[in-house]
Amino acid sequence: MLSLNDLTAFLAVAELKSFSRAAEHLHLTQPAISKRVQSLESLLGAPLFDRVGKQVYLTPAGTALLPRAESLLRAAEDTRRLITDLGNTVSGVLHLVTSHHVGLHRLPPVLRAFTREYPDVQFDIRFEDSEAAHDLIRRNASEIAVVTLNPRGAADLESLTLWHDPLCFTVAEGHPLGAIRHPLDCAALARERPVLPGSSTFTGRIVSDAFAAEGITLTPNLSTNYLETIAMLVGIGLGWSVLPRTMIRPPLRELATTLPPLARTLGCLTHPQRQLSSAARAFRQVLATYADPEFRTSDDLVP
Repeated sequence: MLSLNDLTAFLAVAELKSFSRAAEHLHLTQPAISKRVQSLESLLGAPLFDRVGKQVYLTPAGTALLPRAESLLRAAEDTRRLITDLGNTVSGVLHLVTSHHVGLHRLPPVLRAFTREYPDVQFDIRFEDSEAAHDLIRRNASEIAVVTLNPRGAADLESLTLWHDPLCFTVAEGHPLGAIRHPLDCAALARERPVLPGSSTFTGRIVSDAFAAEGITLTPNLSTNYLETIAMLVGIGLGWSVLPRTMIRPPLRELATTLPPLARTLGCLTHPQRQLSSAARAFRQVLATYADPEFRTSDDLVP
């Protein structure tokens, strides 16, 4: 008989491409993960992973099992949630994914308020890039995400807009660009190589699209997906960047430019075909109370 624990171990190894990382993620030992995968392989009569050195790859049997394992675990979780919710209690484990920046700068007061009101809920918080978080919700690998929303939209996901996040051009105090008295245009900025969010990130795309509209392709001096790291690198004088205005503080200063104002949108993502747990529904309601005033509606606040 298929074991849910074995399927969970299989999915963790498939996603993380590592037995050791899967063990760490599930708070188990590596031998325990290996035993669960071996049990599944024995039951199915086929190897599920090829192990080449330290690399792990799905076999054809593993590839065939992957969507079915996800479906089985999703059905089991939905059943557990349905039974739990019959008691109209807000409890259980809430699987939340968020980006490092949103998790550090936007979620603390929300989490504090939520845990005070719903102390029986346990959090399983996963930190990922916003782009990866979209995919996790799409695959039903997490229940709710609070991240930067895709500026080009995500029609297959349900989104709740929470915060307008203005972006601004910034440089270190004392940097030569900061001494220029007139607003800088794209060409002037492009001559000084920037430190930018990765080109695969939503924030990076917002910046590159703004320059592409002027026919300019930026060549970064450095790039990283972590905004706090960018702030540090810019602060020591390695170039200019574009960061949320909420992060601009000494030794950073804002640069005046001729570009139209840039901004990104932060919000909550769920899967439209997934029945949310009572904990997820309650968390979304608490989130809505912390949204910018223009994004609050009476519907968001109804339990």
